Amino acid sequence: MLNKSRMRNLLFILPSMTLYTVFLLLPLVFSLWASFTAWDGTSWPIFVGLQNFAHMFADATFWISISNNALLLLFYTLFPIIVGLILCSFLNDTRSGVERSLLRILFFLPYIMPMAVLGVVWRWLYNPAFGPIDQILRAMGQSWLALSWLGDFDWALPAVGLVATWYFFGFCLVLFMAGLQRMDPSLLEAAELDGSSRRQKFMRITLPALRPEIRVATLLTVIAGIKAFDLVYVMTHGGPGTSTLVTNIYMYQQGFDLHHFGYASAVAIIGMVMVFILNGLIHLVLRERH
Repeated sequence: MLNKSRMRNLLFILPSMTLYTVFLLLPLVFSLWASFTAWDGTSWPIFVGLQNFAHMFADATFWISISNNALLLLFYTLFPIIVGLILCSFLNDTRSGVERSLLRILFFLPYIMPMAVLGVVWRWLYNPAFGPIDQILRAMGQSWLALSWLGDFDWALPAVGLVATWYFFGFCLVLFMAGLQRMDPSLLEAAELDGSSRRQKFMRITLPALRPEIRVATLLTVIAGIKAFDLVYVMTHGGPGTSTLVTNIYMYQQGFDLHHFGYASAVAIIGMVMVFILNGLIHLVLRERH
């Protein structure tokens, strides 16, 4: 179907390849080169080899950011998928198509909002002085539960993670509902005639059939968890202390606050490697088995 002239064919992909090269490929190559230099953004970069990586792996703050990212993956990936699967099973048993559609739209609404905007809204909700969450707890006589959620060293990370779970579970739900539509309903009907319980039907038929959708949801949410920045930055700026510091905020601080652009580029490269490794593991674990 392609034109016989190769040069004419290349013209069709030239605009997209130009955008890809200018805005993705060249910055990636430059960041890889900068990770081997000491550069403050103004003077000429000085080649230092692997010194940035050696310093990074010896930096306790970097490992704190990695551990915070690992904990956030529970809220970005595990919890949204679990909640999405539970709600998917519930909505699938709902007979009314209108009711099912309304609930699906309602649960999906947070996902269409920018995370930075949701971060501002939830920062107000968590406010210890006039935030609705603490006000409701005090009105219920549970003042001991009214905390400074985003200022507490123990609760700041779960408080931010809860917003991420609320943001992503609707996306997982819609993805799983789409997967159910390609299932053969006769399988569930046959299982019901054989006396299978709802849990047995879900575990033995529905869940295995949703493996492709679970893999897609896992891939996208894991990438979002590793790249977490906007939500955490808007809500806590990585604080209090380092309790919500993640790798992208650590990279931002090193680059734009301290002007250690070479070191920040090294952190970015490690983040990219983490994405590749986790994606490979997810494909390996959740691959299709014939």
